[in-house]
Amino acid sequence: MRILFTLTLFLSSALLFLIQPMVGKIILPAFGGSPAVWTTTMVFFQAALLGGYAYAHFSTAKLGAKRQSLIHIPLMCLALLTVPFATHAVGGATGARTPLFAVLWALLSLVGAVFFIVSAGAPLLQRWFASTDDPYAKDPYFLYSASNLGSMLALIAYPVLVEPRFKLSEQTRLWAYGYGLLVALMLLAAVVLQQRGKPAEVIEEEHTAIAPIEPKQRAMWVLLGAVPTSLLLGVTAYLTTNIAPIPLLWVVPLALYLLTFILAFARKPFMKSMWLARAFGLIVTPLAVPLILESSVPIIPLAAFHLGVFFVAAWMCHTRLSESRPDPKHLTEFYLWISVGGVLGGLFNAAIAPVIFSTLLEYPLALVLACFLMTPRWPDEQQFRRWDGIYPVIVGLLTIGITIMVKTGFIIPAMNPSAPRTLASIGLPTALCFGAVDRPKRFGLSLGALFAAAFAMHTSSVGLIIYTARSFFGVHRVVSQNNGTIHTLVHGNTKHGVQDLTRPTEPLTYYSRTGPIGHVFKEFSGPKTKSHVAFVGLGVGTVSAYGVPGQTMTFFEIDPVVKDIATNAKYFTYLRDSKAKVDIVLGDARLSLVDQPDSRFGLIVLDAFSSDAIPVHLLTEEAFQLYLRKLDPHGVIAVHISNQYLNLDPVLYAIAKDLQLAAIIDEDSGKADDESSHFESPSVWVVIARDKADFEGLNKDVEFLPLDPQHKVQAWTDDFSNVLSVFKGKSD
Repeated sequence: MRILFTLTLFLSSALLFLIQPMVGKIILPAFGGSPAVWTTTMVFFQAALLGGYAYAHFSTAKLGAKRQSLIHIPLMCLALLTVPFATHAVGGATGARTPLFAVLWALLSLVGAVFFIVSAGAPLLQRWFASTDDPYAKDPYFLYSASNLGSMLALIAYPVLVEPRFKLSEQTRLWAYGYGLLVALMLLAAVVLQQRGKPAEVIEEEHTAIAPIEPKQRAMWVLLGAVPTSLLLGVTAYLTTNIAPIPLLWVVPLALYLLTFILAFARKPFMKSMWLARAFGLIVTPLAVPLILESSVPIIPLAAFHLGVFFVAAWMCHTRLSESRPDPKHLTEFYLWISVGGVLGGLFNAAIAPVIFSTLLEYPLALVLACFLMTPRWPDEQQFRRWDGIYPVIVGLLTIGITIMVKTGFIIPAMNPSAPRTLASIGLPTALCFGAVDRPKRFGLSLGALFAAAFAMHTSSVGLIIYTARSFFGVHRVVSQNNGTIHTLVHGNTKHGVQDLTRPTEPLTYYSRTGPIGHVFKEFSGPKTKSHVAFVGLGVGTVSAYGVPGQTMTFFEIDPVVKDIATNAKYFTYLRDSKAKVDIVLGDARLSLVDQPDSRFGLIVLDAFSSDAIPVHLLTEEAFQLYLRKLDPHGVIAVHISNQYLNLDPVLYAIAKDLQLAAIIDEDSGKADDESSHFESPSVWVVIARDKADFEGLNKDVEFLPLDPQHKVQAWTDDFSNVLSVFKGKSD
């Protein structure tokens, strides 16, 4: 019996984690990658999961496990009618518009029924098992470990095994077979429940003496569910923007998150929450230093440090959940409140934090909240003492006072923005925080005061920040250097544009005149000038420096904050000073281009492929067929594929081959002989056209070579893509 229930739970959770990336890939070409789409998708899945848990709780509470199973199996069979879901039509948005109700309807029609019914599986199966005569039925929570093991393995299997080998249509058919197997296993479990289930009067007698759940306990379950979820999203965002913008890196913290559930709900837990709280307190204070310093190197040790603290914090919270698990009578309610916490934590990070915070403050805030959830060493720690309020005030005031001293030179010699200055400002306050580690309330408030004072006083080692803004896509900063003559747009630790205000019309970094894109604009100048040019990705508008009178340059940009920065002449003047007419279209580029007249553009420049999140739907055969429709008969497409972690040239080669296009590549070292060399960056550009005669001049340029990489991959389409196949090292 235990094997049946364990296997069924394992499969149920695996299917739940496989369905989400599939559906994301299905709707991406139709609706684009705008914030509204991803927020709506996230809210949909979280609401559906919460709905499944609510259904599991209220149906079993009303009907009992045996009668509930007689309803659940027919519902699962009805949901079979909606799979495989890739065969269902997905109506997309038109142009740059993203109708939220259309996204919700697409998700509901595609996977609403099966996701809802599968999400109810984890609490239901445990509740069914608890109603049997099995010796382990009195404590069925060990099955939750099997559930999370299935989730974790599915999470790892999708990018490693499923996505590289199967098209989306094939993936969904395989998922449908898995769902059919799940229905069969659930039916067997229901039969076992009917045959070996305890009589209703026995269950009622066992539950008579069980005390009801106190509201305070429910609130604690919500908190213990919300904080690890918020930490998961916070550490993921921080790592993928500020430290290591590596594609698929998000898999690591999510796998660790699921592993903590496995460890916490094992039949014999590996460690008590008190010892985990001790470990967390010892490592979270040192983490405050690189967080305030905004350190990004050394990458591997620093990333491991962040992940280690997150892992211990999540394990501690989930172990406290396990230690407070109620009698099986309240099992479904227990999981319902945990789910409520997960939804609240996810919504806060995804929807609220980007609006109320200008930086990734939700990450240190979640760390502070985790401190309050540490298991106290002494019983009297449950009470709030006077020093619990005074101590954090001292930490905060000390941080502010020392920061002022090192900035102004009062007593301590004045120091420029640097790591030593930041360490001097926060060293003593951090040590004081560490001194309160055995008292959770005092410790949490002190660490919060340290973060608040340090961020308010701008003690970070980053240079002079003249502007900071937050969007769905991350934190953008404009940094001023060299006495205000150099302005740089920074996203995390990645530069997205530089302007030398002493030479404001000189394109720099990847777009210098001596680089590949400079050669492209030189080739198409004079009589060959393209009257209409499209740019996918705005940055700071550097390429508009190549504009000439009578030319129209249209930029397609998905992030409104980037537009605000690029068009503000206080920060960057490329767009203002361009000799061409400049238009900016906000929205997903693939959708926005649909509204543009066919055969309009003589040149399309694709520059939207960052390190951590490749917009795959812009790099598929269907996308290039769209670009070709918008290109004039002799037009050219220039694709910027510089990437620290990926080799995208094999993908472009495969697309060019399938669509019978001509393609050349220039891998520029970024070393020029003139004064701009200091601001020139290495870059890789691929130029594509219907016929090589369309870029005849570039074809003769010794810098450009025919595109024919040694490593070959299958062309990406809306139905198939494989990011792992183009990782550097694997594809070199």
